[in-house]
Amino acid sequence: MKIVIIGGTGLIGSKTAERLRKKGHEVIAAAPKTGVNTLTGEGLAEALKNTDVVIDLANSPSFEDKAVLEFFQTAGKNLMAAEIAAGVKHHIALSIVGTDRLPDSGYLRAKVAQEKIIREAGIPYTIVRSTQFMEFLGGIAQEGTVGDTARLSTGSLQPIASDDVADFVTDAALAAPANGIIEICGPERARLCDFAARYLKAIGDSRTVVADPDARYFGTKLEDGSLVSDNHPRIGRIGFDDWFATTPRK
Repeated sequence: MKIVIIGGTGLIGSKTAERLRKKGHEVIAAAPKTGVNTLTGEGLAEALKNTDVVIDLANSPSFEDKAVLEFFQTAGKNLMAAEIAAGVKHHIALSIVGTDRLPDSGYLRAKVAQEKIIREAGIPYTIVRSTQFMEFLGGIAQEGTVGDTARLSTGSLQPIASDDVADFVTDAALAAPANGIIEICGPERARLCDFAARYLKAIGDSRTVVADPDARYFGTKLEDGSLVSDNHPRIGRIGFDDWFATTPRK
């Protein structure tokens, strides 16, 4: 098959492209730096010629509420129109577990809008909702840090390694469209603050982590189940210790 990965040069895109190429598929890694821009429409028609499957892994360059909503709405409409014109048979998008449970988050409101565009476009689709990536634990800790203290939410987290995400996205690309949502999670669940503390300890960071039920997670308050899935998720194979032991540090 010919498979186009929008955002194909990023963390998940590059891993997914490698897996699909090893299975013998023609993979186009599409991104602005390769001449394909979903926001402007540049290069889309040419890239999607004779394409069977599109995987959308693109992310907004800005997380400001208005900008991120505009990105996902504009890029989503441009991409779906180009796919309809090209006769694409299956659209896959990576989204976030809890997207529709956290309306105070401008980013997640934008992901809700993206999912709506996909559902209404008429192209067979699969939405893969993922829990937070383990690779972002450092950023989560930093978001709650003031001085030497990281004040972080007690809401549950079930982070997943990017290698597991790429495996699940690859599986979705090679399966029939779900015409619905698949949820994926890591194998371990704990409080967000405890995962962050575990990560900081592992890297030798001396910051103190304070568990605070009212601490904001990128601007929104978490309930215990906001970011985890109990809806029969597919569970990754890589736990925190294995991920940490095999992931290079920058």
